[in-house]
Amino acid sequence: MNLLRKSLKRLFSVFFTFFAKISCRNFKAGIKVNGPTILTKNVVFGKNIHFNGLRVYGKGKVFFGSNFHSGKNCKIITDVHNYEGNKLPYDETYIVKDVFIGDNVWLGMDVTILGGVTIGDGAIIQAGSVVVGDIERLSIAGGHPARVFSHRNESHYKSLVASESFF
Repeated sequence: MNLLRKSLKRLFSVFFTFFAKISCRNFKAGIKVNGPTILTKNVVFGKNIHFNGLRVYGKGKVFFGSNFHSGKNCKIITDVHNYEGNKLPYDETYIVKDVFIGDNVWLGMDVTILGGVTIGDGAIIQAGSVVVGDIERLSIAGGHPARVFSHRNESHYKSLVASESFF
């Protein structure tokens, strides 16, 4: 039974990875997808990317740095209805904002990122968080809205990057 479970997990990973690669515009070597992931043609990412279930909504661009990891059920929303348009509560146009995610970023499960956000290198976003504003490099943030509550040890982080110790 354990062998069957491992074989199915690997088969699903191959399928999810293939689907993610053909749905986006640009990728470098080393993408692995272990859960349902829906990307758009406006997604660009670096190398060594691990998705465990992520969906990009909207027409905005999403830039993922290298060594990115996501938990299950993560969402990135790059556009919203235009609430300042010519109708109430909104009109038929959209406000589109890009998302930038640096290198070595880790998103926990069920993280939502709204358009216009930049997440700096080495940041960690706690499970269940909603990111509505920028998160500085090496920050650890969480909540709704996500707020920085701690930071990575910078010298330790730099030594891991210098030695290319990536998962």
